[in-house]
Amino acid sequence: MAALGWLTPRRRSATARSVLAGEASAEAARKSTQDVLEREPEFPVPGDERAAAFFDLDNTVMQGAALFHFGRGLYKRKFFDTRELARFAWQQAWFRLAGVEDPEHMQEARDSALSIVQGHRVSELQSIGEEIYDEYMAERIWPGTRALAQAHLDAGQRVWLVTAAPVEIATVIARRLGLTGALGTVAESVDGVYTGKLVGEPLHGPAKAEAVRALALAEGLDLTRCAAYSDSHNDIPMLSLVGHPYAINPDSKLRKHARQMDWRLRDYRTGRKAAKVGIPAAAGVGAVAGGTAAAIALHRKRR
Repeated sequence: MAALGWLTPRRRSATARSVLAGEASAEAARKSTQDVLEREPEFPVPGDERAAAFFDLDNTVMQGAALFHFGRGLYKRKFFDTRELARFAWQQAWFRLAGVEDPEHMQEARDSALSIVQGHRVSELQSIGEEIYDEYMAERIWPGTRALAQAHLDAGQRVWLVTAAPVEIATVIARRLGLTGALGTVAESVDGVYTGKLVGEPLHGPAKAEAVRALALAEGLDLTRCAAYSDSHNDIPMLSLVGHPYAINPDSKLRKHARQMDWRLRDYRTGRKAAKVGIPAAAGVGAVAGGTAAAIALHRKRR
């Protein structure tokens, strides 16, 4: 009995300590949660009509470059010959493997596209763009980035694509994804027919930032409450405009800059190491596989 009497107070004391430990733990958890909420307010903020989101297209929303996929569709419709396809394929394969935009390649692609569409009606290219989206682009939308865009839409915010791709193609993609609209490169047209020239310059680098700034002013947006998403260091001017910049599938320069600036990063790519050293499977689907081989042979011959 003496032994039992000795044990009873100890068991009661242990229970009291357990209760105290539990209450302290719960309070600490509550404070920790409150601290997190204070540091990380809900984003995107529901109902904030002065906030919007701006998404780069190539390799941010969609794998690869929209202009190259558009070129594949035009080749299928006999807008140009196999030699031009080989050049498009080579540039697309390089873009997929390197993971960064090559200014020379992008300029060549834009020049080719302008010469190809010259004399065609804008309405014709818009209709073809719908078909090309289904054929080559729909399956290349990154689900992760799509979910980010949808979060802004669900919060009641407007979401815009901002891309160097032709505005007609960008508008098709934005509409298919249920986005608000698109800012893109504007090709000159007279009486609904393309002239083969641009209005101004391609919507690239600093031009994107200017387009976002102009749209924000026209729409009454507060850029400090807006978000921007891109994979490329060329878009640092656009990302720097907003209060919530995100690096999505970033190239090495953007990744470094984002870490220095404490920007958020998201990477939705898979098999990245294999892609860098292996076969460019995504760029070599269907006719482009043969086109890539031809382009490589042509490239070696020129060297």
